[in-house]
Amino acid sequence: MAGLAERLRAETRAEHERTEQSPFVMSLLDGQLDRGCYARLLGQSWLFYQVLEEAAEAWRSDPVTGAFVFDGLHRGAALEADLRWLHGEAWRDAVVPLPATRRYVDRLRAVCFDSPTAFVAHHYTRYLGDLSGGQIIRRRLTSIYGLTTDGVRFYVFDEVPKPKRFKDAYRELLDQAPWTAEDHDDVVAEANEAFRLNRAVFEDLADASGLAA
Repeated sequence: MAGLAERLRAETRAEHERTEQSPFVMSLLDGQLDRGCYARLLGQSWLFYQVLEEAAEAWRSDPVTGAFVFDGLHRGAALEADLRWLHGEAWRDAVVPLPATRRYVDRLRAVCFDSPTAFVAHHYTRYLGDLSGGQIIRRRLTSIYGLTTDGVRFYVFDEVPKPKRFKDAYRELLDQAPWTAEDHDDVVAEANEAFRLNRAVFEDLADASGLAA
């Protein structure tokens, strides 16, 4: 029987690929959008990372779920630094939640503070993606938009010097968590929901950026 980590990888692949192939993402990485569109993406991201990292604090002392809480993953401060560099000190005024972002934030608040499996599903979806494909995105963005460290701090994990080793250890935590088969089903289902919510944000960003449907 496959462990939870393998189930997550296999059973979220379709939603993951659909999200990665969203027109907004493809256009951004092809250099078809301006820096303002990228800044808008970071602003929306800041809104939902704030909630996810608030939930992480709530779970920190839990003997099982707390093991997934690692401060080196947190993106809030990095996003704020990027947004301040892109927008200036009044960056908060530029961050206006899109409808899909509001739905994403509402879902996080609804499930991540009460359900350990939901929290881990969203945690896994965001942070392991940041450590994987996020690094490819970082290299593309620095090349296309003339960025260095400033503007892409979101993708820099100074406290995770060996991402593969970290991801392997994270997957071991998933497999070792004392959860039932039903709990595993819940994690997989919520992870797929997380990808759908994220894709909806990309769709709203595409509309806001003037991309043709």
